[in-house]
Amino acid sequence: MNQITYTDDSGKEQNLEKPKKGAWFVVLFLILSLVMGSIGAVGTLYVFSSNSNLRDKLGLKNLDINTTKTEKLVLEESSAITDAVKKVSPAVVSITSKQNVQDFFGRVFQEETGGGTGFIITSDGLIATNKHVVSDEGAEYTVFTADGKEYKAKVQALDSLNDFAVIKIEATGLPVVDLGNSDDLAVGQWAIAIGNALGEFQNTVTVGVISATNRKVTASGGGQSEQLEGLIQTDAAVNPGNSGGPLTNLKGQVIGINTAVAGGAESIGFAIPINVVKKAIDSIKKTGKIERPMIGVRYVQITKEIAKANNLPVDHGAWVLKGNNISDVAVVPGSPADKAGIVENDIIVKINNEEITEEKSLSSILQHYNVGDEVELTISRKGSDIKVKLKLEASK
Repeated sequence: MNQITYTDDSGKEQNLEKPKKGAWFVVLFLILSLVMGSIGAVGTLYVFSSNSNLRDKLGLKNLDINTTKTEKLVLEESSAITDAVKKVSPAVVSITSKQNVQDFFGRVFQEETGGGTGFIITSDGLIATNKHVVSDEGAEYTVFTADGKEYKAKVQALDSLNDFAVIKIEATGLPVVDLGNSDDLAVGQWAIAIGNALGEFQNTVTVGVISATNRKVTASGGGQSEQLEGLIQTDAAVNPGNSGGPLTNLKGQVIGINTAVAGGAESIGFAIPINVVKKAIDSIKKTGKIERPMIGVRYVQITKEIAKANNLPVDHGAWVLKGNNISDVAVVPGSPADKAGIVENDIIVKINNEEITEEKSLSSILQHYNVGDEVELTISRKGSDIKVKLKLEASK
C-alpha cells in the first residue's frame, strides 16, 4: 500500500495512505474554480455597474456610476429628434385641392383632386409648398393647420425656376418655422421629414439621413415634367402627400422642401435646399411676387459628350442657342445679355470666376445673386476667351 508516515504532536508516528494522483487534480480544479468565480463576479459587477438602463429597470438608480458614451449619444439624438418635431410641427399644414366637375346628367359638384403639405413662413399667413401642389388654376385650395382650423387659400406666387410656390391664408398670430442653412449640410447627418402622408395622415414624421447633395433629377407628375438641380437626397421616407413639407435638421430648422421620390426605389427622396428659395421668400415678403435674376439667354448645358459630338472648344459651360420655334431666340432682345453683346453660339464658361459645369448650371449659379447685381462673364467665342460685364435684371 502506498503510505506516508508523519509524527503527531505527541511524538508518535502515524501512517497515512498517500492520495492517488487523480485526487490531486480534483483538489486543484476546485481551487481554480473558486479563483475564476471570484474574478467573474468582479467582472459581472463592473458590467452591471456600467449599464445605467439596466440599473434603472431594476430600481437601482442611486448607484454612482457613469452612463456609457454610446448610451448618452443614443439618448441625446432621440431627444433632439423629439424636440425638433415639437418645434416644427405646429407650423406644418395640409393642403387639399377641389375642382368643379360635371357628371353625365349635367350636375355640377366639387371633387377633391389633390393634396400636399406646406409650412408657415410668416405669422400673417404666407405658406411655402411645392409648385406642383398648387399649380392647377381652376382648383380651389384649402389649408388645414395643425390645431385643426380650416382656411381658404390663394396662390400668391409660383417660381418659374424651381418646384416652389407660396400661398396665402387670412390669419394672424400663426406659428412659423425657423429656416436653416442648407449650404452647411453634410452627408450622413440626421434629417427629419414631416408631411401629410398619402394625403390623409397629417403631420407624419419620418427620420433618416442626408444621403447625398447636389442631385439632378427629372421630376414628373400630373402630366408635367421638370428638370430640378442641386437637390438634397435623403433616405427619410418621403411619401405621396409629403410634397411641399419641410425637411429639417436636429435643431428643428427647415433645410429643404420635400419635392420628389425616386420611382422603383425604397426610401430615396429629394428636397429643394432651403437656401435656393430664401431669396424668393424675401422677394415675396417685399414685393408680393418672386423675382429671379436673369441675363436673358437660352442655352444648352454642355457635357463632355455634347462637346465631343459638336467639336466644341470647351467641355463645359452654357452654349447659347436658339430653339426650334421662331420665338425661342438665343438672346432676348433688350436683355442684359443683349446689351453686353452676347450672341448665338457663345459659350458662357464662368460667372465671376465660378465655372459653369454639369453639376453647376448657369441658372443655379445665378440663384445666388440678386436683381441689380453686376457680374462678369467669361465667354468662349470661336476659340478665344473674352470677358463682359452686365447688370442682372428680374425675370419676366
